[in-house]
Amino acid sequence: MSRNERERFLAAARVGVLSVSDTRDGVRAPLALPVWYGYEPGGEIVVETGRASIKAQLLRAAGRFSLCVQDERQPYRYVSVEGPVIAVEDPIDPAVRTALAERYLPTEEARAYLAATIDQLEHDVAFRMRPHRWRTADFAEFAAELTDVGADVGSDRHTA
Repeated sequence: MSRNERERFLAAARVGVLSVSDTRDGVRAPLALPVWYGYEPGGEIVVETGRASIKAQLLRAAGRFSLCVQDERQPYRYVSVEGPVIAVEDPIDPAVRTALAERYLPTEEARAYLAATIDQLEHDVAFRMRPHRWRTADFAEFAAELTDVGADVGSDRHTA
């Protein structure tokens, strides 16, 4: 994907999988969790979590994380980014929380969700990450080549 394509892809409302190093109890494996995230092209990734959560503890300890988002529809595509945590908003800014809810839920559902979970404003923090490393794949071209090959093979069968 080009830079513009990958940034537009990441900016779309998709559930991401956040991965952070987990060294508790000698585990030395990543903790990977689905998350809502915010991103605008050229900007930072923002994720929200509980201040006392394992995720927050690990993010603080590691000082960096990865986020992978994908499109499960054919042709498959994904963007994976990794980078340092550049800021922790503690407590979370209500505007950030509202923007995340409105990104993933219809307006009325977002309002209801925010009202039902208002106490999270006291307990949640936001982590901001600046993407440094990008990995992307867009299988559209590969799928088109397969379709073209299949069409050619099918044509040969009918004319042979």
